Amino acid sequence: MANVLDLRRRIRSVKSTRQITRAMKMVSAAKLRRAQERAISARPYALRIASVLASLKRRVEILDPVTGNLRHPLFAVRPEKRILLVVVSGDKGFAGAFNTNILKASFQFLSVNEDKEIDIEAIGRKARDQMRRRYPLATHEEVQTENPADGEPLTRHLRHRKSRVEVVGDHPGLLEKLTHPAARELAAEIIRRYTHEEIDACYLVYNEFKSVIQQRVVTERLLPLIEPGQAVIVDAVAPSAEERRHAATVAAEAGISPFAAEVDDSEAKHFGTAEVDYIYEQPAAELLDGLLPSYVAAMLFHALAESVAAEHAARMTAMDAATNNASEMIDSLTLYMNRVRQAAITKEIIEIVSGAAAL
Repeated sequence: MANVLDLRRRIRSVKSTRQITRAMKMVSAAKLRRAQERAISARPYALRIASVLASLKRRVEILDPVTGNLRHPLFAVRPEKRILLVVVSGDKGFAGAFNTNILKASFQFLSVNEDKEIDIEAIGRKARDQMRRRYPLATHEEVQTENPADGEPLTRHLRHRKSRVEVVGDHPGLLEKLTHPAARELAAEIIRRYTHEEIDACYLVYNEFKSVIQQRVVTERLLPLIEPGQAVIVDAVAPSAEERRHAATVAAEAGISPFAAEVDDSEAKHFGTAEVDYIYEQPAAELLDGLLPSYVAAMLFHALAESVAAEHAARMTAMDAATNNASEMIDSLTLYMNRVRQAAITKEIIEIVSGAAAL
């Protein structure tokens, strides 16, 4: 049986832990407000660019009438033999099952597509560490050749595949300071690989965030583009009702609305579907070629921003649960310590009374 001194020392330790978890909850709540505002503010741009693309698509023939080929390679649908999987996890822990659910959805996708070659682009330290432990890194070799056009030396990068699943890149720290240029750079690399037919499709695994109680882990197809503005969700896992209730309670205590902010997209939908012949300064086909990469970059940035907000929401909820558990442990230890102290006092009294009676 532990003595009173050991119990007091343990209670002090749990109280210190409770202070840390309470502070982390407050920090996550503050960061969640900013991340939620950024994710919501990015939606109108994505809706409007999707409506512009929908309007252009109604006025531009996707197929070239002369060659019969697609006017833009991002619309090309090929048999999925080589897939790029972008896994968006968190950089830190103490977020409950946030990173575990992301990785579980990723491994589920890999098991379903076990007959295909898959490249993994890991965003976030948790995904990078887990994927590097399981799968090898992709290796490239520089080969000097002669350019047949002008005879100048040309450097080519040859891929040597060691395994069916390989890690082609990682971006730790990207989510800490998420910016549009960083998302555009990553989107440009994905588009380059798709247009050069290095990959046949690109999928995103991330935590879709609409509000504190409306979020789910989704596997979404980014490329090829079928219909701009309509997300192609391959798989989705929503939280349980108990988890949503807990998240709503924690958000209310932190002064955060648990409901999603309404974004008025009626004007954007009307612009994309109206039977009006809009006059553009540039030709419609040229605008389509310029807006499609911007649309892919907007989709990628939106997914990253939502993942950041979902991570802070998960950490806030996890730290609230840890704080409550610490409080319950302190109460239990205090009760046990009082019982031990009372037993010690009773024992001393009995010894004193027995000694007096013996005299």
